[in-house]
Amino acid sequence: MSQLTTVDATFLNAETGTTHAHIAGLGIVDAASCPDGRLTVEGVAELVRSRAHLAARPLRQRLVQVPFGLDRPYWEDDPDFDPGRHIFEIGLPAPGDDRQLADVVAMLHEQPLDRSRPLWEMFLIQGLIGGRTAVYVKVHHAAIDGVTAAETLAALLDLSPEPRDVPADETEPARAPRPAEMVRAGLLNTAMHPVRSALSVARAAPYLDEIPGLSSLPGVGLMSSVVQGALRRREVPRAPRMSAPPTPFNQPIGRRRSVACGELPLDDIKQIRRGLGGSVNDVVMALCATALRQWLDKRGELPERPLVAAVPVSLRRRGNRGDGGNQVSVMATPLATDVPDPADRYAAVRRDMDRAKRRFTGSSGSWVQDMSGLIPAPVAGALTRLALQAAPAMSLRPINLIVSNVPGPQFPLYLCGARVLGYYPISVITDITGGLNITVFSYDGKVDVGIVACRELIPDPSEIVDHLVDALDELRELSREALEERALEEQERVLSGE
Repeated sequence: MSQLTTVDATFLNAETGTTHAHIAGLGIVDAASCPDGRLTVEGVAELVRSRAHLAARPLRQRLVQVPFGLDRPYWEDDPDFDPGRHIFEIGLPAPGDDRQLADVVAMLHEQPLDRSRPLWEMFLIQGLIGGRTAVYVKVHHAAIDGVTAAETLAALLDLSPEPRDVPADETEPARAPRPAEMVRAGLLNTAMHPVRSALSVARAAPYLDEIPGLSSLPGVGLMSSVVQGALRRREVPRAPRMSAPPTPFNQPIGRRRSVACGELPLDDIKQIRRGLGGSVNDVVMALCATALRQWLDKRGELPERPLVAAVPVSLRRRGNRGDGGNQVSVMATPLATDVPDPADRYAAVRRDMDRAKRRFTGSSGSWVQDMSGLIPAPVAGALTRLALQAAPAMSLRPINLIVSNVPGPQFPLYLCGARVLGYYPISVITDITGGLNITVFSYDGKVDVGIVACRELIPDPSEIVDHLVDALDELRELSREALEERALEEQERVLSGE
C-alpha cells in the first residue's frame, strides 16, 4: 500500500487545459541488431511485461481515488495491466528528418495521460533518416522523479545487444485500502492538517528566502536570518534577492508545445571546466546563459538584469532506492545573461552557482515538501489550479525558466538489442515556471539537450540549440587561451628556477 505524497499530489493538481505534468524522454536507437532489423511494439511490450516488477510504480501501478476527494490518492497494481495498451507505433513520411520528428514529439507531448491506468505511454516512431527509430516515452511526474526515472531506464535497458537475465516476479500485487479505510484515514488526516501545516511552516520559516519569488521581497532575507539565529541554526549564506525580469517566454502559456533536441561533446565541456574552473554543471549553466542572451538580444528583448533559473535538485540520500514518492526540491540562481563579456559572464555564473549550492547545502532543502502540504487535500486541487491560472493575471513571475542537468552513463545501452544512440529529456512548462525548459542528459560521451517550450511563445526552439553550439565554441576558445596562458606561466617558473 502506498499513498501519494503531498509533492506527488501537487503534480496531479497542477494540471490544467494548458499544463500537463508529465516528463518524457526521446531515445534515438539503431535497430539494425534487432530481429528482422526492426524495433517492434510486440518486442518492447514483452520486454516491459517481463521487467515491470523491477520498476513497479511507474510501469504497472494506477491511481485509486479516495471517496469524496477527502485525501490524496493511493497507488495499486493494475489488475488489468497490459503493456501493449501503452505502446504505439507511428511512421514519419519521407524524408523523416529531425524537424519532422520534433513536430511529432511536440504533438505527443501536448496530450494528457489517461488517469484510469498506469501513467505512462511509449511511441515507436519509424521512418527516420538513416534507418533509425525514435522511442518517445512519457511518465507522469506524480509517479516518478529523477531517481525512479533512472531506475526505470535501468530496468528496461541492457549493457549489450544480448538481453540479460532478470529475476522472476515474486512480489505480491499491491492493493489500495478499502473505501471505508480510505475515508477513515482521510477524515483523520483532515483533522490533523492544522497541526501538520503549523509544523511545515515552522520548518520552512528559517529558509523562506530560498523560495523563488520570496527572496525578492523586502525583509524576507532578514526575517530568515533572524529565525535561524533564534533557533540557533548554523549560519548559511543568505539567498540573493532575485527578481525575474519579463521575457517573451514569461507570458501565459498555451496548449501547444514546440520541441528541439541537440547534442554537445562532453569532452569539450570537460576541457572548458579544466581551463576555466568550476564544474560540468557550471559550464552547462554558462552555456545556457550565453544562448539565452543571444536569443533575447536578437529580438531586442534582453533584460538589464539577469534571468532567474530554477535548478531541480534530488533530496534522496545516496543508497536510497527510488521509493517514498517524489523527493525533489528546487534551487534558484541568477543566470548572468546581463553580462556582455564572455569571461566575466562565466565567472558570474560560477560565483552565483557556488553561492546557491552552499546556501542549499546549508539549509533543509525541503521547502517544496513543506509548502506543498499547506493546503488540505479536499481543496488542494481546486486551489492549486486557481493559483496557477491567477498567476499570469497578477504578473507573478518567481523564475524565468527551468534548467536541469541530469548525469547519465558514459557507455552505450541497448533496448531490445537496439543500441541507444542518444537520449533527449523533455520536461514540463507552466505559467509559474515559464514557457521554456532546458534539460540536458550526459550519455556515452555526449551531452544530449532537450528543449520544450510553448509554441505560441517560442515557435522554434532549435534556434536556442544553435546558440548553445555557438556558446560552446566561445567558451572552448576562452578555455584554450586560459590553458595556454597557464602553460606559459608554468614554463616561466621552471626557467626562472622557482
